[in-house]
Amino acid sequence: MALNNWAYIYLSPGFSPEKNTITTGNHQCKFTAIGIDFNDKERVIPISKQLVKDGVQMIELCGGFGPIWIAKVSEAVDNAVPVGSVAYGPEARQPMLDLLAPDDMKKEND
Repeated sequence: MALNNWAYIYLSPGFSPEKNTITTGNHQCKFTAIGIDFNDKERVIPISKQLVKDGVQMIELCGGFGPIWIAKVSEAVDNAVPVGSVAYGPEARQPMLDLLAPDDMKKEND
């Protein structure tokens, strides 16, 4: 079986699946990217279930979800499709933490 339908679910401030879902593709493969606000991570469960119902063969999560959410999503979809995530190496961890820190934390560190 060839990959012909997959999705990426990412976290971004103020994003919602209703307003921040993009689907693109060609004659070989369909790709869907879905944005979720950092404070709404739990929405990934029903979204993932619907994606599987809609024929998605693989789900990739933004690294911000972390390994616990990979397990939660895998379990929620009954391991029907592979669920993985983007990961950053050790050299990128502090810059990512700095970038994603709440604004009030950034002021304290300046």
